[in-house]
Amino acid sequence: MKKIGLIGGITWQSTQLYYQLLNTKVAEVLGGQSSCSCIIESVNFADISVKQAAGDWDTLHQQMTEIAVRLEKAGADIILVCANTMHLSVPAIKEAINVPLLHIAEVAGAVVKEKGSQKVLLLGTKYTMELDFYKDVLQKQFAIDVIIPNEQDREIVHSIIYTELAKGIITEKSKQQYLEIIKKAEKDGVDAVILGCTEIPLLIQQDDCNVLVIDTTKEHAFAAVKFALD
Repeated sequence: MKKIGLIGGITWQSTQLYYQLLNTKVAEVLGGQSSCSCIIESVNFADISVKQAAGDWDTLHQQMTEIAVRLEKAGADIILVCANTMHLSVPAIKEAINVPLLHIAEVAGAVVKEKGSQKVLLLGTKYTMELDFYKDVLQKQFAIDVIIPNEQDREIVHSIIYTELAKGIITEKSKQQYLEIIKKAEKDGVDAVILGCTEIPLLIQQDDCNVLVIDTTKEHAFAAVKFALD
């Protein structure tokens, strides 16, 4: 089994999901008392959040790169950034490491194509929804039509992530707000929604929606296990 290196803490709520999913999948595939071989370096999300809000991406790229290098030196055979937004740092990280980095948007795009969907709603932080780094992967590599919510709805989605989900706060009101945004997109012909923030699966599941739900946290973790066991 190859060793998976995780850049975690962005947030710890989703990092614990990764750890659970990785170990559950390995046990399912290998059986018995099998569990995942992995190492995690977990950051202080308060520091990350402040730098994100300030647009200090250069410092964040350096921080993410330094962590990835340490994980590789510690024996990681593949690197996972356990957060959709911080895939902004992927180009910088890839220049500094010699092991593969599993890109979460590439995993999501592959699942969308496998399921036969053509037009998706992308939900995530305002950085993920508004910047091009994530949409470009889906559009250019997979020819997927990507839409995002309107400005007011983007603020709702972003605020709930940072003020609630990042702290493990789950409310029915917020769930209904997300579902209303998804329903609006359905009227525009969307046939899938990408949960492009690793905390959103804490709030929204497939059973809640009429359209296909792409849980990027689960798909990213399961793709990492496939790599580790090949």
